[in-house]
Amino acid sequence: MAKSTGIFALAMAAVLLPFSCYAAPSKADVEAQFEKWVQSDLWPEAKANGISEKVFQAAFSGITLNWNLPDLAPPGFPPPKEQKQTQAEFSSPAPYFNEDQLKKLAATGRGFAAQYGSTLKRIEKTYGVPGSIVLAIWGRETGFGAAKIPNSAIEVLATKAFMSTRKEMFRTELVAALHILDGGDVTPANFKGSWAGALGQPQFMPTSYLKYAVDFDGDGHRNIWTSVPDTLASIANYLVKKGWQRGRDWGFEVSIPEAVSCAQEGPDLAKPLSHWASLGIDRISVKGFPSGEMKAEGMMLVPAGRDGPEFIVTPNFYVIKEYNNSDLYALYIGNLADRIAYNGGAFQGGWGDVGKMLRSDVAAMQKALERQGYDVGGSDGLPGYKTRRSIGQWQAKNGMKPTCFPEATMKGKLK
Repeated sequence: MAKSTGIFALAMAAVLLPFSCYAAPSKADVEAQFEKWVQSDLWPEAKANGISEKVFQAAFSGITLNWNLPDLAPPGFPPPKEQKQTQAEFSSPAPYFNEDQLKKLAATGRGFAAQYGSTLKRIEKTYGVPGSIVLAIWGRETGFGAAKIPNSAIEVLATKAFMSTRKEMFRTELVAALHILDGGDVTPANFKGSWAGALGQPQFMPTSYLKYAVDFDGDGHRNIWTSVPDTLASIANYLVKKGWQRGRDWGFEVSIPEAVSCAQEGPDLAKPLSHWASLGIDRISVKGFPSGEMKAEGMMLVPAGRDGPEFIVTPNFYVIKEYNNSDLYALYIGNLADRIAYNGGAFQGGWGDVGKMLRSDVAAMQKALERQGYDVGGSDGLPGYKTRRSIGQWQAKNGMKPTCFPEATMKGKLK
């Protein structure tokens, strides 16, 4: 009996062994799949898009998968565990506005403003974007070009197109990257990007490069890796194509009286600056709003609700957000630009501790508000302006002092 049991066990092991091998492929197996994918799947698409075989083979010479990148989902491997997500907007944003870092960037930016003064004047004349804004983005993205960008852009994009959690997006970017190489602006050896596939000093994704990169130094190449004029002009061109309004500021830090509802923010509730001023809203600085801005439209912005600095911003603020879709990012750029141009300082309103809430908590609040008829802009767990003003409206309706920001105390009341 024992003998027959042993034979049965061996037989089962022989049956199950191949399945266990297939269930857990090795990295070598995945690398082999990748090589096959490059030649039999990606190459036909690249060829159909006009990429030459010479450029394609040169681009992938020596390219292997980069297993150190985040958000990978290799075929046959267990899916990545969902991470609890937090973001600067959910805790105190103060660390985002690190004062020492801002001071250093501003000082360096003022130096570059002098060094590249003639180039910046030509950029301002051509595109209408202040040099200080362009410098601020350059400084924030890559430390004015000082940041090391060691990754092969093709390796990063190909890895993510083959086995990331957003394969289709990166496949589109990979084909765009091949078009860049095919155009001859850069060689594969110098085609460097970040771990997310963003290219060069302005950190353009390849599709953005094809749309917005310009040759401003006149050498016949759009070079955002080593040419400062091309880098700065490309940033300005990006902003203009996204709607930058010549002659307007980005925004102003203000004081909003307690009697004025904070639930009036958002680009869809734009009013002339004269309207906001008539409510008693005024700049924190003693300067007041520029007379040339009073008839132009501005929008209330309270990124941390009542527990942080308050602003009236112009449409240009939302153009900066096109570069990086974050209120804090756009405020950082605006503040840094003011420091470079006017030797300004930190926002005067302090960033309070607005929670440390998880996206899942915020999403639950958003769904509860949606059930009550509020437009929160989608239950994605991100407290954008529609969520903030909906919270303010809900708080006022329920006899609470509007704070216009998700709070832990609301979780039990918003169901």
